[in-house]
Amino acid sequence: MTLRALFVILVFALLPLSAAAQDRSSVEQQFQAWLRNTVWPEAQRKGVSQQTFDQAFNGVHLNWQLPDLVPPGSPAQTPKRQRQAEFGSPAKYFNRGSLDGATVQGRRMMRAYAGALAEAEQTYGVPGRIILGIWGRESAYGAAKIPHNAFEVLGTKGFMSTRASYFTDELIALLQIAEAGHAPSQAMRSSWAGALGQPQFMPSNFLKYAADGNGDGHADIWRSEADTIASIARYLRQHGWQTDRDWGFEVKVPDAVSCTLEGPDQGRRISDWAAMGVARVNGRAFPEHESRGEGYLLMPAGRHGPAFIVTPNFYVLKDYNMSDLYALFVGHVGDRIQYGLGDFSAKWGTVGGLYRSDVAVMQRTLEAAGHDVGGADGLAGFKTRRSIGRWQEANGQRATCFPDAAMKPQLR
Repeated sequence: MTLRALFVILVFALLPLSAAAQDRSSVEQQFQAWLRNTVWPEAQRKGVSQQTFDQAFNGVHLNWQLPDLVPPGSPAQTPKRQRQAEFGSPAKYFNRGSLDGATVQGRRMMRAYAGALAEAEQTYGVPGRIILGIWGRESAYGAAKIPHNAFEVLGTKGFMSTRASYFTDELIALLQIAEAGHAPSQAMRSSWAGALGQPQFMPSNFLKYAADGNGDGHADIWRSEADTIASIARYLRQHGWQTDRDWGFEVKVPDAVSCTLEGPDQGRRISDWAAMGVARVNGRAFPEHESRGEGYLLMPAGRHGPAFIVTPNFYVLKDYNMSDLYALFVGHVGDRIQYGLGDFSAKWGTVGGLYRSDVAVMQRTLEAAGHDVGGADGLAGFKTRRSIGRWQEANGQRATCFPDAAMKPQLR
């Protein structure tokens, strides 16, 4: 190859990169203008000073590595991969390391912070084991590294993400936190979604629910374990935690009970579930006070994994993170910490390996047939799971209530 030919190849190879760099430079300029013209007036209206605003965004640029970004002029698309663990394979989410690590360290924290946990339970009615389950999952009891500049994350996602208005509101709340001096100067670090501190509160949740657990007049979710414990408990209480109910029970669901009965909108008395043949895996009867209360069938992997009867408290846990697997992990780890329980009786099947775009195609096909799948977002939530089961039953198939690759040719 001649030197001239090599030069021509290199020039053409670099053209797309130059165009992309120019496009990103233009978008960056739009971002800085958006900060000045949209974010600053609203922040000022909420009492944020010019000094706080300028310090917050000093050196901040768009972070193009964040998920679910929609640059100006780009169509919104369902991503092929979902980075958040809560929406992946159940077996992977409940892996040995995560379960054992959260349990072993949780027992240490239960001993170390027994007083703060007891105080939180007395004040808010939330059991210490549940607080520990959330604390462990969110930040490994404060040990997890929080990687991102929170202003960069929320600025980027407020400017160009699939939920831009939500993240813009969170950005304003973050500026209010900075203005009030709630956080130490080095603490404005967050997850890829903008969550803060040991309980991983979004900024608006900090403003609503952060609590002073050690009585020093401050709610410090960054450095104070007592404040972290109290803040998690207060959040759950404010979202409706019922002190006289557990979160749920692993059960066996007979074949005669359809998996399409899953969901918080299809609840019935737990005694009625028992009369249908749904039984606890440990062979014990449901507690009498629980039997009188309402329960809901939960099958996160359809017929391919463990099944549960859960209480309203399960959906309070889900308010913390809108994932069935998250709420289930928290409740399960809490039980392991306090009661020494082992793994679930049923094993997780090999499910959850489809692209979100594949699941979204199935969802749109089901919607066209009149099913309520909860939105074509590519995630197999309970509405999608039971819609698949209803479609299977209508087509003479055994209902498994979970999307799999074999369905793709039929649901497209």
